[in-house]
Amino acid sequence: MRKLSPTLWMTAGFMYIFMYAPIVVVIIFSFNDARYGGPWQGFTLDWYRHLLDNENKILAAKNTLELAAISTAISTVLGTLLGYGLRRYRFPGKKVFAFLMYIPVVIPDIVMAVSLALFFQLLRRNVGPFIASIFDFDPFQMGMSTMVISHVTFQIPFVAIVVRSRLSGLDPAIEEAAHDLGAGTWQTLRHVTLPLIFPGILAGAILAFTLSLDDFVVSFFTTGPGATTLPILIYTSVKRGITPDINALATIIVLASIVGTVAATLLQRNPKEGAK
Repeated sequence: MRKLSPTLWMTAGFMYIFMYAPIVVVIIFSFNDARYGGPWQGFTLDWYRHLLDNENKILAAKNTLELAAISTAISTVLGTLLGYGLRRYRFPGKKVFAFLMYIPVVIPDIVMAVSLALFFQLLRRNVGPFIASIFDFDPFQMGMSTMVISHVTFQIPFVAIVVRSRLSGLDPAIEEAAHDLGAGTWQTLRHVTLPLIFPGILAGAILAFTLSLDDFVVSFFTTGPGATTLPILIYTSVKRGITPDINALATIIVLASIVGTVAATLLQRNPKEGAK
């Protein structure tokens, strides 16, 4: 293997510093004793304790976790079915479906957010009253329900891609052997396929959960009264000035994202391991 030149090492080091220095600064200043930010005035954990006494931040954290949990559960099921179907079955328009699956991944967040907001507005005018007359609830009224639908929309492709990648390392002969031994389709899926691809499913779920925690743009355009999430709360708070408690809140989100990303990466390592 060729060794990296000093120039490449310096370039790589500069890029890492450029990308992660702002995050490190936020984490450091979350322990700053200064009340309104500014110069370093000493180490303290008071800002993390103050978060527990702030009802608005507690409610935002509850909404964030609830949104992430519900959307992840739905997207994991649908994304797994989509990934499995695209990998194991042939059907008309398969290539088109596979291509469309990547659109939510590559499309700019602002475009997707505006599209979803307009889509919900259209449904609220034409379909919402009919549904509300039956169930006494309009799922397209801006709030937690529209945010869940929106998050599921961009989470499904990520789960499907991860599960499909896991299936690519699974030898179909294993499933064929199960059929030869008398197992039905459901038995093979339950006792053979799902256990082998479970690390991929779990990795996709963790990735979807992390994406939901981090999302701001889509949530901002589809939220409603009483459905404020932590990213939205941070955005509205920053407009009035950055305080150490906001840095503490941002640090918690960053750490949660890092844990989720690392866990998903570890679960995706050695995709052929489960097929041994």
